[in-house]
Amino acid sequence: METNKELTALFHLIDDPDEEVFDAVTQKIVDYGMPVIPNLENLWETTPNLEVQHRIELLIHKLHYRDLTEEFRQWSVSGHHDLMLGALLVGKFLYPDLSTTSVMQEIEKVRRNIWLELNNYLTPLEQVNIVTSILYSYYGLKGNETNYQETGDFLIHKVLEAKRGNQISNGILYLVLCELLDIPVKAVNIPKQFILAYFKPGYSDESLPNPINKIEFFVDPTSGQVFTHQDVEGYFKRIAVPPTGSYFKPLKNKKIIQQLLDEFSKCFSEEKDELKKNELKDLSKLLD
Repeated sequence: METNKELTALFHLIDDPDEEVFDAVTQKIVDYGMPVIPNLENLWETTPNLEVQHRIELLIHKLHYRDLTEEFRQWSVSGHHDLMLGALLVGKFLYPDLSTTSVMQEIEKVRRNIWLELNNYLTPLEQVNIVTSILYSYYGLKGNETNYQETGDFLIHKVLEAKRGNQISNGILYLVLCELLDIPVKAVNIPKQFILAYFKPGYSDESLPNPINKIEFFVDPTSGQVFTHQDVEGYFKRIAVPPTGSYFKPLKNKKIIQQLLDEFSKCFSEEKDELKKNELKDLSKLLD
């Protein structure tokens, strides 16, 4: 945008040592909205002072974050909480210029490969084995233990780039593919895990006291390994938690993205990253 007198004056105050002055300047610059970003980027390139560069970076981040907050608000109030879109919005937190087209093309490629192998006569287990085989063997997706040093493991576009994710990001990718292919796999709320369950066709009544009876089997999205009811009962015994019905209800997409934001926020545990951590927590609260 064209730099007017007020903007020029505000830019001169970015290096003011008084934090209150800088806060007021920040608010005024942020009020200009996204069109001011090229001006800030130009200022960053022509500023030798590292402290001022850091402040400009902070301003650009605040502008992107304000925009992202609005996108999350719109997603939250929309009738259908598209899981892929929600995951891509989380990616935009660190990569504001993220292009969704290439991500969707990559997912379509995997979906098509799975679809070509499916037919109406397969059992639930055979269906899931095809999804798992294409995704983990043919496509080459790998699963990592959750590591909060690896921010890319939480972001769906980075998972597709590196073909490597953790339990929740691989799980979201698995869920997106199953939704596109009409395979009734849903995430369930098992403590300390992000586990998927294959629901018997026709399950829709979420008020059932114990939906576990409507589950055929479970899938660990880290590797695509299938677990039986017995395996899951054994897990509940190990963690000394009674397996009540609420743990087996399908998680809504909004809750899954909230969980992704909460987990992703743990990547920013150092004092210098406190702002990012708090921003991710605020985005999560926005979905309550």
